Amino acid sequence: MSSEVSARRDAKKLVRSPSGLRMVPEHRAFGSPFGLEEPQWVPDKECRRCMQCDAKFDFLTRKHHCRRCGKCFCTKCCSQKVPLRRMCFVDPVRQCAECALVSHKEAEFYDKQLKVLLSGATFLVTFGNSEKSETMICRLSNNQRYLFLDGDSHYEIEIAQISTVQILTEGFPPGGGNARATGMFLQYMVPGTEGVTQLKLTAAEDANVGRRQAVAWLVAMHKAAKLLYESRDQ
Repeated sequence: MSSEVSARRDAKKLVRSPSGLRMVPEHRAFGSPFGLEEPQWVPDKECRRCMQCDAKFDFLTRKHHCRRCGKCFCTKCCSQKVPLRRMCFVDPVRQCAECALVSHKEAEFYDKQLKVLLSGATFLVTFGNSEKSETMICRLSNNQRYLFLDGDSHYEIEIAQISTVQILTEGFPPGGGNARATGMFLQYMVPGTEGVTQLKLTAAEDANVGRRQAVAWLVAMHKAAKLLYESRDQ
């Protein structure tokens, strides 16, 4: 990929919306597949009462719109200002209690898992039904749109084209607990072709820093897949 194309993919611009300042991709086509569109606000004329506690709006009881769901609430039911990175807001924005809880949970992905995905990890990669594997570094692109695989060759998988993400596990640790993650199975579409392509990522067997990094990457990718499916259902 040329540096010019890469820069165009990652370019951002600051825009002002009714909900606040947003740092969005300069080219809409290069937006993050994990992103959410701003909701349409319920019109003021249709908001006579809080949509949570049913309090009547008047001179003392002001109405507020949740920036995540667009519904109308009183101050009591919509008082929290929480980061909403999936909509690219620069500053925390007002959200109802239900949406604020979801946004708080998503913050862990942006604060922790996203950094792991961008840093990458090393896996044995098997494409399709091939019996041969190649050692490759897998990482998420800076604009979050592509999965890069680099070894003797280079591959780019568009995140939005991934249809299946399955964690591969084995055994249970002594004393109970969760099964150990060993790899991941992915299915995806290649634009311009028919059918589904698949690949398998396998973490190295040696118990060292590289393996721990690979397992952390697998867990982060599984979380990313959940956000991806939510974005599609919006």
